[in-house]
Amino acid sequence: MKKIFLGIILLAGLGFGIYAAVIYSFTYSDGYRAGELVKITHKGMIFKTWEGEISQGVAEAQRFHFSVEPKQLEVINDLQELQGKQVKLNYKERYGTFPWLGETKYFITGVEETNLQRLSN
Repeated sequence: MKKIFLGIILLAGLGFGIYAAVIYSFTYSDGYRAGELVKITHKGMIFKTWEGEISQGVAEAQRFHFSVEPKQLEVINDLQELQGKQVKLNYKERYGTFPWLGETKYFITGVEETNLQRLSN
C-alpha cells in the first residue's frame, strides 16, 4: 500500500513538473502591441504580481491586459515612468500561467515610448 501511495505521489509530482516546464519555458506566440498605457499596478493578497493594460481604442473591448514577471525590473520601471503615454510593448504569450507570475498569459519583455498620437474628432 505504501508503494502505491508513493508511486502516485511521484507520478503527480512528475506530471506537475512537466506541466510547469511547458507553461514556463514554451511560448504560444510573441509580438507587439501599441496603445496608451492606462495602468501598471502591483497587486495581490498572497502573490504580488505586476499587472497592466493599454488602451488600443475607444471601446473597453480594445484594451490589452498584460502581466510583467517580477524579475523584469527594468521593464517595470519603464512602465511606471511611461504611464499615460503612447507605448509599444513587446510580449510573449504562454500557454498558461501560475499565480505567482501574473494573472494573464501575456508577459511583457520590453517597452518603448512611441510618438503616435491618438486621432481625435
